Amino acid sequence: MLNAVYQLVAPRRIDVSFQDIDLHGDKMIVRPTHLSICHADQRYYQGVRPAEVLAKKLPMALIHEGIGEVVYDPSGVYKAGDCVVMIPNTPVEKDDVIAENYLRSSRFRASGFDGFMQDLVALDPDRAVLLPEGIDKTIAAFTELVSVSFHAIRRFDGIAHARRNTVGIWGDGNLGYITAVLFKSMFPDVHLCIFGTNDEKLEDFTFADATYNVKAIPNDLAVDHAFECVGGEASQKAINQIIDVINPEGTLSLLGVSEYPVPINTRMVLEKGLRLFGSSRSGRVDFEKTVALYASHPEIIGYFGKLVGALVEIHSIADMNRAFELDIQKSIGKTIMIWSK
Repeated sequence: MLNAVYQLVAPRRIDVSFQDIDLHGDKMIVRPTHLSICHADQRYYQGVRPAEVLAKKLPMALIHEGIGEVVYDPSGVYKAGDCVVMIPNTPVEKDDVIAENYLRSSRFRASGFDGFMQDLVALDPDRAVLLPEGIDKTIAAFTELVSVSFHAIRRFDGIAHARRNTVGIWGDGNLGYITAVLFKSMFPDVHLCIFGTNDEKLEDFTFADATYNVKAIPNDLAVDHAFECVGGEASQKAINQIIDVINPEGTLSLLGVSEYPVPINTRMVLEKGLRLFGSSRSGRVDFEKTVALYASHPEIIGYFGKLVGALVEIHSIADMNRAFELDIQKSIGKTIMIWSK
């Protein structure tokens, strides 16, 4: 059966490619319904990745955040019509020590092979997780991003020492907001402080115990542990500010992505005996636990409603381009494509 795959062939240019999809193999078939645009997708769409990277990876269908309806599952795990979140990380081996999202052999959709901008997506049955009935699909669309924050918090819980009186999160954007919502739900007794640059955005962190503009942090403020959710050119300032504010032997979780090396104050890292660890992407267990958290803490979905930005119905390639162009203009929130192809 021929399947339409909508590939980025050059910056800001999407073309359709027809590829054969095997309806008699061991893959489940999912029809995408809601797709969420990520910063990584935008870097490809706008052509801001290095030229050698674009030459190597394009043409490629974008989007690694999305949900869909099951069309057919030969394994019998899912039935037709089930709403599932699709997992973009695709491991080809198992390791007793290294998680699937860190194996160098793993493939990741929309970063090396086609993402979810397709009429139908063929997945291994273990690359999907059933969503609760009645969940808001526009919010469920960016579950992949939520699972990345959950993964980082889960790792933090296993790495950081037991003194967790005060924890700080640097970053007032989507990633910082999601990480903060999850952390407060999972550790409600910890004094949670949010550090950002935009006072208006900081007002949305109503569930946090305190918010601070990074230009006006009290001199006597200290945190036991911290999460860096800034990324980009501002990573250096954020990480070094955390190193100044964090207590000795604290743990610093790095989530922000930067295209370039970031200089940090290693002298104070050594003097304070700090632990720095990075987290990237997520695996099936993180998706499962994230979806379980949706069910056990339904207030999370309410908080995430603030992140739903533009909703764009997709009927044509022109609509796809319009969605990406709208996404460029936003300051915060997620652009969701209602995939009506």
